[in-house]
Amino acid sequence: LFVCFGNIMRSAMAEFLMRQALNQKGLERQVQIVSAGLHATAGKEAHLWAQEAAADLGISLAEHRAKPLTREMVEQADCVLAMDFQNKAELLTLYPEAKEKIFMLSAYAEGPWQYREIPDPYLGDLEATRYCGQQLRTCVQNLIASTILSPSSAASTEQPVARE
Repeated sequence: LFVCFGNIMRSAMAEFLMRQALNQKGLERQVQIVSAGLHATAGKEAHLWAQEAAADLGISLAEHRAKPLTREMVEQADCVLAMDFQNKAELLTLYPEAKEKIFMLSAYAEGPWQYREIPDPYLGDLEATRYCGQQLRTCVQNLIASTILSPSSAASTEQPVARE
């Protein structure tokens, strides 16, 4: 479960990037992917910058519609991946019982970006959104490599997740 503020940029791109990566590896049926926003307006289309940045990454957000985060989504998720510290703090406040499965997606970033925020490009511009999309792609690829494709995950039904 990918979570951001409005589910019209970051979490939407992460969801579709993850779907694309799993599909390319023939693993799309092994993992259920969902995204939502802590303050999403149900049914809102992906932001135009996100749609354009996503197209640059080979995915389409044309059919995406924002979904507000629900308790049921959190309960059903094996892992909840927040985009920034505010998202994570809000998730921990709203769902303290889920604290063991709430992480920063940036745990899967590289170099100095690891464990930092994936900034919300909403107040930025198209270039900031493109850069965000590139960061998200790296995080998603590393997430898949360290969990689903990890040799240790083949021996277990539980997926290891980097602890912060």
